[in-house]
Amino acid sequence: MNKFNNVANNLYRSHKDTAKLTQEQKFYNYLKTHVTTCTAVSEATGVPQKNNCRAKDKLQKAGLLWVVKIDYCPKTGHKAQYLTTDPNKAPKQPRQLSLFEGMGGVE
Repeated sequence: MNKFNNVANNLYRSHKDTAKLTQEQKFYNYLKTHVTTCTAVSEATGVPQKNNCRAKDKLQKAGLLWVVKIDYCPKTGHKAQYLTTDPNKAPKQPRQLSLFEGMGGVE
């Protein structure tokens, strides 16, 4: 659990120039208010797509980024993942079934 908190904290670590955001911070912040593809984020923020893909992997493993849907990208025309970092827009996870649910008598 500590590893996940470190990723979130690193998004807001202080720098010599506090007005300048890291590329990962730009990616994260853009997806807070938009649901779109890595390519679209690259065009909007000026961050290279390969860097966004690296940030996507890191944030997804930390549980801070979700794939909302898979559809055609407006920029490339290829199938792509639509992403968000807004927990309110994250897909709902189905409730995990209990091993003993519905067996009666077992509690």
